[in-house]
Amino acid sequence: MSVVTSPLRAPVSSDAPLSLDAAVIGAGVAGLYQLHLLREQGLTVRAFDTASDVGGTWYWNRYPGARFDSEAYIYQYLFSEELYKGWSWSEKFPAQPEIERWLHYVADRLDLRKDIQFETTITAAHFDEATGRWRIETDRGQVIDARFLITCCGMLSAPLTGMFPGQDSFEGQVFHTARWPKEPVDFSGKRVGVVGIGATGIQVIQTIADSVGHLSVFVRTPQYVLPMKNPTYTPADQEAYKAKFHALAARIPHTFSGFEYDFENGAWADKTPAKRRAILEAVWEDGSLKLWLASFAEMFFDEGVSAEISEFVRGKMRAELKDPALCDALIPTDYGFGTHRVPLERGFLKAFHRPNVSLVSVKDNPIAAITPTGLRLADGTEHRLDILILATGFDAGTGALTRIDIRGRGGRSLKEEWGRDIRTTMGVQVHGYPNLFTTAAPLAPSAALCNMTTCLQQQAEWIAGCIAYMRRRDLQIVEADETFQDQWVAHHDEIAAATLVTKTNSWYMGSNVEGKPRRLLSYIGGVGTYRQKCDEVAAGGYAGFNFR
Repeated sequence: MSVVTSPLRAPVSSDAPLSLDAAVIGAGVAGLYQLHLLREQGLTVRAFDTASDVGGTWYWNRYPGARFDSEAYIYQYLFSEELYKGWSWSEKFPAQPEIERWLHYVADRLDLRKDIQFETTITAAHFDEATGRWRIETDRGQVIDARFLITCCGMLSAPLTGMFPGQDSFEGQVFHTARWPKEPVDFSGKRVGVVGIGATGIQVIQTIADSVGHLSVFVRTPQYVLPMKNPTYTPADQEAYKAKFHALAARIPHTFSGFEYDFENGAWADKTPAKRRAILEAVWEDGSLKLWLASFAEMFFDEGVSAEISEFVRGKMRAELKDPALCDALIPTDYGFGTHRVPLERGFLKAFHRPNVSLVSVKDNPIAAITPTGLRLADGTEHRLDILILATGFDAGTGALTRIDIRGRGGRSLKEEWGRDIRTTMGVQVHGYPNLFTTAAPLAPSAALCNMTTCLQQQAEWIAGCIAYMRRRDLQIVEADETFQDQWVAHHDEIAAATLVTKTNSWYMGSNVEGKPRRLLSYIGGVGTYRQKCDEVAAGGYAGFNFR
């Protein structure tokens, strides 16, 4: 075990710029690994994070009920058998405190903290064409001069706040799930309102329902949900999954979604109705995302298959909810299963049978304002609250970068460009922004459709490989070619257009952010396919990227 070093803290200001080979924004899953890889090359590199410690998503999202919905033993770094086997998970889908402790373990085992500057927000990054370097500014007045800028900001790290007029007038407590306080929140005897029933809202609702005085759940868009079965891991279970390390490392990067399981049931059309039903029942009973990511791929592009699988899930939900009014409000009918993010639940549906839980539909009667005492709907109905929890989502994929003033060649603005049209080159670079590398950015699986550690590891390794390639050849600048970027966008759009995902409105399509250009944020051709294409580019001398 490496000695734990004290983390860097942000200086208030500095007269001389901090000179680096590479600056990494973010100290979560991607940022930690990117820092490790670049340090291994001997680069002078520092990571910067707004938070006071490592964790990224798992630092900020500490709301009640926050936990994995990827199996713990696959949501791990797979580059080191020693690192993998040195940590033991307590259950299949651990909660946030355990996940945060795991990331602390990673940072300490790899001795990363000495090169991470916390409590530092990057506010601007401008490319200097004269020097071929990035001038980066922080909220504390610090200036960083770096050859490479790598963004590891996360795809769900820009929360949507201030969505309702009057929020500042509320006299109770307001919490956004993505900025939950470290201190415990006392719900006992309180009138609590939750706005939003996406994956986060579901986790909050099922966790606090039995500890509040009264819970009002404001529902706009119903969600298909799958059951979560979360067994505790015994020492024998831990040894069993650790024994699979090499098999997992060989398999996981090449599946459709970066999970252990994959679509291996054969074609839907080749199965009898009875066999199809048996397969769906089996994956339902698994209590994981397997029905979504490893039953029948046809659900994504065949309307008939989508309709049958959607009705299968609706039937399961109706059996749990029973009440027709609850079914009408909580079971989707206007989009297909799997075309939105699919949450796992364990007690969410049952919570609505509690006498202290009320469902308030805001689909046709939206929230008009937050008042000093609660929420007011469009028809004038007032709901009095002591605590308001906003599970209102994120500006996914793009928001983390457009909230930074990033400017490339000729002063071009990434915020302005993505405000017109969201384009990237394989999700790892953007034409016009030399020496800027991105992870969890649009048009790569890591923007949404992936077990995140799988895809973030792959991107961090590809970026490190490209930088190593440049250093071996004494190259200073790399920039994605515009023609190659156009080809990637066209390839991305062709695959996306063949699916039902693009026919729906969801944060996958940017539909939750007013004015955001409509494009599927995540590459949907498959994690394994994406990796193969990235590997082919690298093996071909990074064709499609211009160097000098």
